[in-house]
Amino acid sequence: MSSPALAGRPRPSGLTIGEVLAVLREEFPDVTISKIRFLEEQGLVEPDRTPSGYRKFSHRHVDRLRHVLTLQRDHFLPLRVIREQLDGEGPGPQPSPTGRPGPFVRVLEPGSGPVEGASDVESLARAAEADPALVADLLSHGLVRPAADGWFSPDDVEVVRAAAALAAHGVQARHLRSFRTAADKEVDLVEQVVAPLRRSGRSGRSGAAGEVADTAREVAASCLRLHAALVAGSLARR
Repeated sequence: MSSPALAGRPRPSGLTIGEVLAVLREEFPDVTISKIRFLEEQGLVEPDRTPSGYRKFSHRHVDRLRHVLTLQRDHFLPLRVIREQLDGEGPGPQPSPTGRPGPFVRVLEPGSGPVEGASDVESLARAAEADPALVADLLSHGLVRPAADGWFSPDDVEVVRAAAALAAHGVQARHLRSFRTAADKEVDLVEQVVAPLRRSGRSGRSGAAGEVADTAREVAASCLRLHAALVAGSLARR
């Protein structure tokens, strides 16, 4: 099904990569021309070429790119799996039994410890496109933690991806424990800020819970900006 953003804009010659970027950014603000080219290199889309070699994308190509980006964003599927699905060689994304969005990976049984075996670690590793051994190390050092219902969240997938990028530079999971400690302290700070709102009884009013959540997000974002500025400043001075 073609996007409404493309309706009424017939272009028999196709869209340029810049025009495709403009269309996709309405739904995927972080997409870049480099990303589109990378997806082409990985065989996820094959635009037509003009005699001079310029890419030309049809509406079908744009819809395919949108589908790929949606699977990455909402289901955290590796590109290999997405390609297999598009080629009809693999199953579609499976929903979480909890009804929550994302590829939550079961690692705990209710009332018990972590499930033995490598399958769960491998599932999380596949979601993050990382080495299962790295995921196991991150679990052992508390860098990723399952929720009370025993499922990992999309944030855990991002932690694994970031740790994998650091591992490429020789940084091991045990070196990252200070990040967990710092993150927990920042969460404690956020809780200190919003605690008075909760105690005042304002959170019991209609819409007040949203105010508490908005305040928590604002304080957390400020903590992240402060952390980034401190790191950047220290690097610059060195």
